[in-house]
Amino acid sequence: MSIIPATRQPESNTKSYPPSGSFDTVADGQDGGTSSMTMLTMVAALNRALDDALKNDDSVVLLGQDIGVDEGVFRVTADLLARYGDKRVIDTPLAEGAIIGGAIGMALYGLKPVAEMQFSGFAYQAFHQVEQHMSRFHNRTRGRYGMSMVIRMPYGGGIRAVEHHSESREAYYAHTPGLLTVIPSTPRNARALLLESIRHPDPVIFYEPKQLYRAFKEQVPDELEYMPLGKAQVVREGSDLTIISYGAMMRPAIEAAQDIAELDGASIEVIDLLTVSPLDTETIIESVEKTGRVVVVHEGPRTCGIGSEVVARIVERSLEYLEAPIRRITGYDVQFPYFARERAFLPNAERIAHGVREVLAFE
Repeated sequence: MSIIPATRQPESNTKSYPPSGSFDTVADGQDGGTSSMTMLTMVAALNRALDDALKNDDSVVLLGQDIGVDEGVFRVTADLLARYGDKRVIDTPLAEGAIIGGAIGMALYGLKPVAEMQFSGFAYQAFHQVEQHMSRFHNRTRGRYGMSMVIRMPYGGGIRAVEHHSESREAYYAHTPGLLTVIPSTPRNARALLLESIRHPDPVIFYEPKQLYRAFKEQVPDELEYMPLGKAQVVREGSDLTIISYGAMMRPAIEAAQDIAELDGASIEVIDLLTVSPLDTETIIESVEKTGRVVVVHEGPRTCGIGSEVVARIVERSLEYLEAPIRRITGYDVQFPYFARERAFLPNAERIAHGVREVLAFE
């Protein structure tokens, strides 16, 4: 079991934390338990995953605006152009539709492209390529053509950015048949999930919580490591209430759970979804039937958000186990505010803890 570092810990950028989730470690002649480890931020872990993929599979190609010479706006692709050349790390024009359209063509011809959108808010210009082609080719050709490709998108608030730079619109992609939508929460699971996404036969939207890019470090094995897609993780065990979240909201969720345990004596279970499409319904239901009380947390707007789907599945499967109404702690149904007001928009540990206490108090 692991605990994602809480936002209140000022020293969290230097501490070592247990990994979240279960991993498949691939070591040449070594047991996974003997792996050497390195402390990495999420940016560094993602960079390592891309380096691993390029080094071990000649069909992997990176493309995107400014990912080569300038090494990406967040430096996720640092040093990769120098190592692999401009045929594997491709700087593109500022044309999102062309980036994704080109990646689709590459995938149809057997490559494994990893396309970067500088910010998730810039991906809408390419949404026709995602919805009309990327998500449909496997079905359109009755399985004759695969679509092994990944779109990496930094998403979410918390970095005091301007308009179109802070949205959390994962529900668009989770609602689109034919896509997997993956959202890591720590450096270690970010690397393992990205590696698994690159080798996956179907197209993956890889949503990266940029608020966490350099928020803390975690021990990451030097060997290759993979995590299954579509599988949630219980990162904190408990018996009185379940918090369900993902991405950047895992840190305030964990902090709220710790606060409730210390101040109220309640035992709070926390689930990290990791993949929001397909959802791991079984892990959710198993926890809900144990605790009987649920709070769902995400930073995207409330209406038709991922939380709505989580609540619907719980009600469909386990309504008779619920001892209180389910509470959603989310962003608001407004445009993401400019940086002076973004902290008021984003769920924090205090808001989550307040919601948890209300659900615990219901009789």
